[in-house]
Amino acid sequence: MISRPDAPARPPRRLRLLPVLVSTLLALGAGGAAAQTPPAQAPMTPSVQGEALPQDAITYRIPLSRLSGQQALALRGVSGLNGLGFSPRRDQSVLGARVHLDYAYSPALLPDLSHLKILLNGEVAGSIALPRQASAQAVEATVELPVQALQDYNRLDVQLIGHYTLGCEDPLHSSLWATVAGRSTLELTVVPVELPNDLALLPAPFFDSHDVRRLELPFVLGSRPDAARLESAGMVASWFGALAGYRGAHFAGLEQSLPAKGNAVVFALPGDSIAGVTLPPIKGPALAMVNHPQDRYGKLLLVMGRDAKELKQAAMALTLGREALSGPLADITQIVTPQPRQPFDAPNWLRSDRAVRFGELVPARELNVAGHEPPPIRLNLRMPPGLFGWHSDGVPVDLTYRYTPRPGAQQSVLEMSAGGQLVRSFSLDDPRDRMFTSLRGVPAAQGSARVMVPTYLLPPLADLQFQYRYEYAKLGECQNSIVDNAFSAIDPASTIDISGLPKYAAMPDLSLFAEAGFPFTRMADLSQTAVIMPDDAGTADMTAYLNLLGVMGQSTGYPATGVVVAQAAQAASLADKDLLVLASGDNQPLLKTWRDVVPDGAGDKARKFSLSGWFSGVAAWVSPDPRERQRPAAATLAYAGSGALGTLAGLESPLKSGRSVVVVSGSDNQGLAAAVAAVQANPVEVGAAAGSQERIAGNLTLIQGEQVRSVLDEQSYYVGSLPAWLNLQWFFARHPLILVGALLLSALVIAVLLYLSLRARAQRRLGS
Repeated sequence: MISRPDAPARPPRRLRLLPVLVSTLLALGAGGAAAQTPPAQAPMTPSVQGEALPQDAITYRIPLSRLSGQQALALRGVSGLNGLGFSPRRDQSVLGARVHLDYAYSPALLPDLSHLKILLNGEVAGSIALPRQASAQAVEATVELPVQALQDYNRLDVQLIGHYTLGCEDPLHSSLWATVAGRSTLELTVVPVELPNDLALLPAPFFDSHDVRRLELPFVLGSRPDAARLESAGMVASWFGALAGYRGAHFAGLEQSLPAKGNAVVFALPGDSIAGVTLPPIKGPALAMVNHPQDRYGKLLLVMGRDAKELKQAAMALTLGREALSGPLADITQIVTPQPRQPFDAPNWLRSDRAVRFGELVPARELNVAGHEPPPIRLNLRMPPGLFGWHSDGVPVDLTYRYTPRPGAQQSVLEMSAGGQLVRSFSLDDPRDRMFTSLRGVPAAQGSARVMVPTYLLPPLADLQFQYRYEYAKLGECQNSIVDNAFSAIDPASTIDISGLPKYAAMPDLSLFAEAGFPFTRMADLSQTAVIMPDDAGTADMTAYLNLLGVMGQSTGYPATGVVVAQAAQAASLADKDLLVLASGDNQPLLKTWRDVVPDGAGDKARKFSLSGWFSGVAAWVSPDPRERQRPAAATLAYAGSGALGTLAGLESPLKSGRSVVVVSGSDNQGLAAAVAAVQANPVEVGAAAGSQERIAGNLTLIQGEQVRSVLDEQSYYVGSLPAWLNLQWFFARHPLILVGALLLSALVIAVLLYLSLRARAQRRLGS
């Protein structure tokens, strides 16, 4: 509570009420004066208004949830503060900025003493009054932000100044709250800036790390691009996908036409004709940045070569050696040779060869929080798919944490959770902890522990959360004060170690494909992946290919330097690779050849689907091995419809045991686009709420519009390997009858040997 100085002897009650009455009258008088006086000038000049905007100006809005990573900005207490960071693009100059707030607040707040304060980089940009209302209704308001206060990196905060009584108040009272909805937006009005043609700017302006919106980047591939050109384009798409990260990316595949405006990547060979573009002389693998012929602010990134091999060398120089590039044109004279990759060594994935320190995963500042009600410390992880946790204690986390001790707060705790489920809770005022830490010479405000996290809480997109919850000790009315001196931290030297767990995944599993691009991303460079394109691939098929490669780059953080593109006729020669098969309509001959092994519905315009039955779940009690639970489909559904339908199907490769095939198809171009969009939309921001929407899973998933339905879930093989001793245990777990037989046989053999030994001993005794 906020305390006020008291006299040594308390006056009578009537006299004690006099200051309250006087302060009330003064507050009312001030409020009336304010109502009659024009609003005070804002501390900083607001941004330029719409009528003064130049013709090239662009206005766009970004949801605050996108910027903050929070569903809503929660404000609690007498001075609750919450906010977010944002940065303008480097190729844009900001003319105007404003924040559109959709908020609600407690109806118990006193309107004359309560308001919302908007701060930009620590300076007040505006305030919003909070008039009394009967209920907590949503309210909208717009606050202009001063352009002159903007920097390369900006901090936008909303602070609640709240009071619910004129007397002594509890600074953490439940009535002191306000919430800013995540659908609130930051609006920026910008004008493009002409940049020089300099490859040293890469990846800008094609990708700008300051821009939190989805990356939109067209690829111009030329007329009927061959497999080699598509391989180069896929390499670059995966690189941009890795750069885009949580933002996501969309690559529109074009043939010979440029987009009307904006940036684009062009793949060119001698003789290519692209409207408005004059190619420089191509003397070998080369990269160039030129102006867009129809947009003075747009840029074209030219990836060039005299043949398909040199085109791929230019793409490799871009994705692996762009730091050495400069100037408008770069002739590649030294070929970049990537290092051979090892399984599960993707840069974005948690290392599996040693323990990893938290400080390697996030900056140390993100492991520190402040306040009596601090936000959670979140550690987002990309786990290698297929961690085998059978008969395992889990993943060890060696945790060291620090906190500010709170006198009289015996119920303060640190809660550790994974995937939204509690793993362990630590008391922050345990006398035993104080005794042990003092004996070890560790300060009492520091603790350490080893926590075993169950593997089922660590999917490919995982998160660990550490929430400090401090008890607020109340001493009595008008006797408490709150000092904002609570600091909490997770030590960056804390570690997580998955080196003791093998990788062994039951397949097919489309959830692993949607969340991590697995099994193709098992090798980060996709060197064991082949993409089977339709024989007569159109722009829709090429767009789907580029976007799927972008998703895989987003997962691995590494360009697809080893991907192979082929057609159905070459599939037999690619038996030792995992196959990604694309189809729109009936343009994929391979699906017709494999009709007997591909799940019903994949690339099937007749819309005939196999469905799992109730025994799919019950069969798990019979054996842990999915191959032992194979059953015929419970039902087959066939129907006729005109809507676009996308399908994702997984199966073991008919060409080689242990290899995988994933089919991404659609009843038409729109259906294929819907299937790819579902893969892109599968939660990429780890820790996001799952919601009610069904996720991509199993070995057959249907996508119609925004509806995703997994209709078949039958695993039939494994990808990965187990140690010999664990493999033996797993074998007997899958075949318990064999285990019983082996035990009986062993007992029989031991009994026979024992009988023969005793008999021989008896004969020797009788003979002597």
